[in-house]
Amino acid sequence: MWSHTSRVAALALAVGALACSDRPPGTAPAAGGGPDLVATATKPELLARSLALALGDPAFRAHVKSELDRSPFREHKLSFQRFLAAGRGDGSPLATMARRTGIATADLAREADSAIPLEMYLPVPEHRRIWSGDANVLVATAVADHDPPVAFDLQGNRQVLDPERPPATPVIAVVPVETEFSTTPGAIECLGCDGGGGGYYPPPPPAPPAAPGLYLTKAHFVDDFEGWLKGGPEFEVHILGQKGQTDSLTDYQCAGEKQPAPYYFDQDALDWSGSVMLFSKTQLDAYNVAHPGQNVRVFVVEDDDTACQIKADRDNLGNLFKVVDGAYKAITAGNDSSNAFVKRFKQANAFQKLWSALVSFFNTNDELVGTAVASEVVGVSYPGYNWIVKGENNATNGWLSLSMK
Repeated sequence: MWSHTSRVAALALAVGALACSDRPPGTAPAAGGGPDLVATATKPELLARSLALALGDPAFRAHVKSELDRSPFREHKLSFQRFLAAGRGDGSPLATMARRTGIATADLAREADSAIPLEMYLPVPEHRRIWSGDANVLVATAVADHDPPVAFDLQGNRQVLDPERPPATPVIAVVPVETEFSTTPGAIECLGCDGGGGGYYPPPPPAPPAAPGLYLTKAHFVDDFEGWLKGGPEFEVHILGQKGQTDSLTDYQCAGEKQPAPYYFDQDALDWSGSVMLFSKTQLDAYNVAHPGQNVRVFVVEDDDTACQIKADRDNLGNLFKVVDGAYKAITAGNDSSNAFVKRFKQANAFQKLWSALVSFFNTNDELVGTAVASEVVGVSYPGYNWIVKGENNATNGWLSLSMK
């Protein structure tokens, strides 16, 4: 049985190994040990290094490969903490990792339990295709999107990877959770279905007949706005409008991959086509009654954290609206202009202070793809699309096909 002093010393040595690099892992361990021995910023690195060391065991590698392959979640993701908790005794993943790292299982368990929720998977499709469970693999982690990933080889050596381009060596990512593991997965990927690891995604359950409202039928984006360690993008489309009678915005409706029909929208590539409701006719009519003379914005984000909750820097978002509104004389919103003969979602004025007093739900993390502006206002058109997505510095980040049904 290890003494408390011995366990603390072993943990300190494990954390010390992380510091042998050109980029320190975070705040140093607190003097004197105790429950906060490893600072929060270092916990994903300690866990990632422990996993890498455990992968030096061929039997453990085979187990990890098997668990990843049979995961029913998109990109074959696994809940990292749930994976550690599986099994019992000295053969459990947690025990193997602790043994290979040289610390007590109970201490590593506490570190895993106190860390932020994490998921593990191979985020690069080509890596999923070529990794056979051999020793040619790295384990990498990063907390924020586009942070330089910190990676470990199977000897525990630390290196910093390029955040924009993955290495040729397959990488298992241990990163903050984006997947809802508590629900039944809606899409199962087949590693061999397309020969390249891209996967086959069965369509969601059929939606009820289309109700009247604003619909998105096609979307193209110029970038996935996602660092390679975080896997495929999670695009969401939000309807923003006036909050009460103020000059601030609030979020009225979201279409995304975790929304029920008819707001289910799962675009994980640059191009998408289909039919998803963004705002029902009932919702739009009620909005117009409550906010006469005001219109709605169609706003796109690439979600990095909590589904359908916009989290972005308040100043960045305000500047985005300010620049785009200035470029197009605030004709950057839209509304229903349908009549008895034609159904149409048409450009409309945005009220002037949308960007100056934003509400507090705009916090941190999500990538701001942009706000949709009608093609005729921008003066640019793309065949099959009628709205242009304008992002920071008025950059064109994509185009959409919007219509009233």
